[in-house]
Amino acid sequence: MSQDRFSTLLGRYPLRARVFYSGALCGTSLFDDSDGVGHLHVVRNGVMRTRESNGDTQTHVGPCLIYYSRPTQHWIESDAADLVCASIGFGASQGNPLTRGLPDVLTIPLDSMSSLSPTVELLFDEAFDQRIGRQAALDRLSEIVILQLLRHAMEASLIDQGVLAGLGDAKLSKALDAIHQQPGEAWSLQTLADVSGMSRSRFSSKFLEVVGVTPGEYLAEWRLGIAKTLLLKGRPVKQVAHQVGYADASALARAFAARHDGMSPTKWLKGQALSA
Repeated sequence: MSQDRFSTLLGRYPLRARVFYSGALCGTSLFDDSDGVGHLHVVRNGVMRTRESNGDTQTHVGPCLIYYSRPTQHWIESDAADLVCASIGFGASQGNPLTRGLPDVLTIPLDSMSSLSPTVELLFDEAFDQRIGRQAALDRLSEIVILQLLRHAMEASLIDQGVLAGLGDAKLSKALDAIHQQPGEAWSLQTLADVSGMSRSRFSSKFLEVVGVTPGEYLAEWRLGIAKTLLLKGRPVKQVAHQVGYADASALARAFAARHDGMSPTKWLKGQALSA
């Protein structure tokens, strides 16, 4: 997969990590799902247990990492495990397709990811020291951990469906990259198939199989995700509509209403302001 293609996706939905705990965990901690972010737990040593609201429990022996890719209420408990905990966001509240392509939770023993060892060592060096710039260093290192984890998940075929699976396909990635870089183009099923070097019928069936939605559905979701980002930046609805490939503000409003229970872009924007 081309790094540029992945970077385009992250450019629209930037990865943000915030480390909020590091040290030895003795007891039980609750992680809520109301803040709209995922969570990363990197266990240096010791035994840690996770429990979810549906009753599922898992025991983890360090060194390992546990990544909840979507907001998930869960508890972690341990007698003395050393760990780092971070919140992870990709702009999921704006319809980020990246998180939808990941399993709800990924658990990776670190001895199965030798490429991650240098980053994790730096992460724990920073976590258990008090040097200048510690918080910034922890946050950036956690972001690198997530990027390396995503690479591993794709290379180890841990992601069966979604945009990451599509970006890992030599032909589908060309169409996805075209959509990501030029959302305002008048893409049709035929032109996207041509970009991929496939017949229209083969492209359509393979896209649905690998990405999990039709090309048209993916294009619409990508355009609306960008539209939301631009609206939040204060751009006029008419300007946003043209920028993401709709003929006018009315066309954008119809597409918006179809996916938001009849809600207009303006009404959605007001709701975002009230909840901020």
